[in-house]
Amino acid sequence: MSEKLKIISLGGLNEIGKNITAYEFNGDILVVDCGLGFPDDDMYGVDIVIPDFTYLVKNQSRVRALLVTHGHEDHIGAIPYLLRQINVPIYATALTAGLINVKLAEHGLMDTANITVVTPGQTVKAGVFKIEFIHVNHSIPGAVALAIKTPVGMVVHTGDFKIDTTPISGTMADLTRFGELGRRGVLALLSDSTNVERSGYSVSESKVGERLDELFAGCASRILVTTFASNVHRIQQVINCAAKHGRKVAVTGRSMENIMRVSSELGFMNVPKGTLVEVNQIKGLPPEKVVIITTGSQGEAMSALYRMAFSDHRQVEIKPGDRVIISASAIPGNEKTISRVVDELFRRGAEVFYDRSDDLHVSGHAYQEELKMIMALTRPKFFIPLHGEYRHLVTHARLAQQMGIEPKNIVVTDIGQVLELTSRSIKKTGTVPAGKVFVDGTGVGDVGAVVLRDRKHLAQDGMIVVIVNVSSSDGSLISGPDIITRGFIYVKESEDIMRELKDVVLGVINDFAVSGTSDFAALKGAIKGDLSNYLYKKTKRNPMILPVITQI
Repeated sequence: MSEKLKIISLGGLNEIGKNITAYEFNGDILVVDCGLGFPDDDMYGVDIVIPDFTYLVKNQSRVRALLVTHGHEDHIGAIPYLLRQINVPIYATALTAGLINVKLAEHGLMDTANITVVTPGQTVKAGVFKIEFIHVNHSIPGAVALAIKTPVGMVVHTGDFKIDTTPISGTMADLTRFGELGRRGVLALLSDSTNVERSGYSVSESKVGERLDELFAGCASRILVTTFASNVHRIQQVINCAAKHGRKVAVTGRSMENIMRVSSELGFMNVPKGTLVEVNQIKGLPPEKVVIITTGSQGEAMSALYRMAFSDHRQVEIKPGDRVIISASAIPGNEKTISRVVDELFRRGAEVFYDRSDDLHVSGHAYQEELKMIMALTRPKFFIPLHGEYRHLVTHARLAQQMGIEPKNIVVTDIGQVLELTSRSIKKTGTVPAGKVFVDGTGVGDVGAVVLRDRKHLAQDGMIVVIVNVSSSDGSLISGPDIITRGFIYVKESEDIMRELKDVVLGVINDFAVSGTSDFAALKGAIKGDLSNYLYKKTKRNPMILPVITQI
């Protein structure tokens, strides 16, 4: 048996989201996080993206535990899809476990799940691994880093973190413990790279509370606040401001309601008695006594704020004078959808506060000086940047060099790449299956590259279906051709083109009938090819062409 630790990231590298990392030593595999990603613009119809679990399923008898660092979707969202394929014990802090349970209940997996609730400072054993949970700050309570003791040395996996000296709840990140681990010796540090491009220190969450208080003070209008549903600390600050200024709070949006219910039940959110009301009760209250907390900070088409802005919400409609506070930053790619909602809010006479420079949002991820502080405290021999696109990983690697870590001991890797560590060396040694699995409705993995290519083709150029009935004996035309188009041209305004398309098809069929061939697959190909050539010359477009030939 080789004395080598393998580290395999199955997601979260060269991408934002879909975080999952496997640690393997001889016969034992430890999995850290299991998150989802959101589809790119060219992934037509795809709902979410999850990691490829092929390697874990193939080696499921060796998977000892799944450790979860915190309760954000990009770290827990794919857990139900993993548990459908393998049964693995899960370890998570209380709020994280509560949010995982909500997801498992939705998927009908509660009866099979094995979740153990842990607390920061606690150590658990999984195979040859001993794992200590270390308290860190993030935009959700219960976030932890992991100190993983392996036979070849200690590995520190930060998860998502920041160093907040004035957190909304709990205490500052346990820097003392990181320092103690550093003095004992850390073999490798795997660290969050999300905000590595930002210099200095991240801003404390409490700064947002100060700005919210300014916007609440003296406001005679109804106030609507949208933020990430998982940002429990932000929601708590909104509730605190509402209670301070004598306002009732109504919540709308399924994910927001779930988060508030779970976090309140577990004691991570404190809602003063009498503050919370049902959405249908706010109509009887004066506007200066109302706060609505809603989903929709990213302009999602089905979110509560979107439906309010476009008069599609059953209980709330935006009115002139409403003060709308968007307390979130735009996830890259969502800028246009957010702008559309903001424009509609302005059109309806609302007063909208949304600019990042307005202190309405702070990040939950460490900036450069905090990343350097963790490196300085842990003093790792080897460094592996995690959680980020390629530029983030490279920038983090350069930061590690500035901190004195030898370049040969810093590895920028990719999903599926196997890293082998000993007490003296680190190297890339091969790959395992990894990539993106698309979830479309109830289908998991049945939408692949070919289907996406076809959807893109249909979206860009439309489709033409050619229906003909031909004789099975000599290939002569019996009826048709009937031509149906979708997303290509409006038939009534393009009758000339439709006639010409039929002529092209008839020409191909006549040629085949004269030749006496019975190769109907070749006939399909000829119809498709001749139509495609004609349409490109005529319209400079390449619609998808589907010949349907019935032999009679």
